[in-house]
Amino acid sequence: MVPPPLSRRGVLAGAASLAGAGATAFTPAAAAADGGGHDRRPRESVVFKNVHPYGAKKAVDLVVVDGRISDRPVPRGARIIDGGGRLALPTLVDAHIHPDKTTWGGSWLSRKPAKGIADYCAQDVEVFRSERRDVGERAYGLMAHAVTRGTRAMRAHADVAPAYGLKGVEGVAEARERLSHALDVQIVGFPQHGVIRTPGTDKLLEEAARSGLVDMIGGIDPISFDNALDEQLDLVFRLADRYDVGVDIHLHDRDEKGVKVLRGIIERTKALSLRGKVTVSHVFCLTKMSEGDLDGMAADLGELDIALTTVAPNESLVLPIAALHEHGVRVGLGSDGVRDSWSPFGNADMLHRTHILGWVTDVRLDKELDDVFTVGSHGGADVMGLDRAAFRPGDPADFMLLRAQCTPQVVVDMPQRDMVVHGGRVVARAGELL
Repeated sequence: MVPPPLSRRGVLAGAASLAGAGATAFTPAAAAADGGGHDRRPRESVVFKNVHPYGAKKAVDLVVVDGRISDRPVPRGARIIDGGGRLALPTLVDAHIHPDKTTWGGSWLSRKPAKGIADYCAQDVEVFRSERRDVGERAYGLMAHAVTRGTRAMRAHADVAPAYGLKGVEGVAEARERLSHALDVQIVGFPQHGVIRTPGTDKLLEEAARSGLVDMIGGIDPISFDNALDEQLDLVFRLADRYDVGVDIHLHDRDEKGVKVLRGIIERTKALSLRGKVTVSHVFCLTKMSEGDLDGMAADLGELDIALTTVAPNESLVLPIAALHEHGVRVGLGSDGVRDSWSPFGNADMLHRTHILGWVTDVRLDKELDDVFTVGSHGGADVMGLDRAAFRPGDPADFMLLRAQCTPQVVVDMPQRDMVVHGGRVVARAGELL
């Protein structure tokens, strides 16, 4: 049965009903001193004056105490930062990126023809061996750049294979440590070369999980690439269960093979009580389903709180976000590879990625553009299990200041991020990391 064509504009319709963060009340900061309390520990307090959250008509002062938005009076001795009447928006979350592979900041890489994943993997190894900069330095350069463009958090996939050992995850972990003041990072030990088809990968994945280097164990196309559906999924889920880490599996298949893998993931998530700890990336098979089949699959995913991510590669392969949201499925947006052996494209700018999401889904109404931004900001936060940054009391003070009138304009124009704030601390200005 051929599924009905997807409506590009309809793919995001209704997304805001799940996000629910667009209409937030903002409390102007009072000028009174802190009333005290019993906790006498020093508290770091900052007031960002004269800003317009989500383009609110009336400027407000955002009070930040210990990295969180506060609706209490301004504490005595608070630092004052002038927002200059700029628009304030939550910073974004990159729910799927490969910083270990990047050549960002280095010499131009001329790429060779490739016919499939195996060819790309071979070229990855060539880059790894020829690059004068180690993984930690290359990953840091890209991740720092992402911060200056308004990224507050990312889920970083790092290759684990005999060709690299654990140097990929170690390098990304090093970059994470250097950027701990500015960026929240989850690391996935990703078996890009296959779990079963490349002997020795299984032991490396276990070592990564046991050592605490990774937050999640990955997988890749258990049928079409690894040719070992049960063996791969059994290993990945066993490691996740044994070492109390999450799962994030790449699934590119667009046909019944993808559906079969997804069913295997659902079965193991349920059997091992891993509800809320499993993510499937790309999931192109969902875009080819009939409306009825998609509804049933989305209900199963929602029941087990299995999250999904998309990189919005094109009109036909972007996930049907609105339909998934109807069943409570968490959906995040990511960059994928950035200037690596796979592609010369990518820039780790999640505002640009939200722009791409709007472009490929053909949105044009303000509400639709608001929904696109919500996927890029709160969608990824939900996938990573982070608090949303929506300017409500108690929310993380993670936001960016830009010169614009409203959120839809920001999605379309992608203006410079004049100031990026993480946990109440200014971490970037005018494109430069602080």
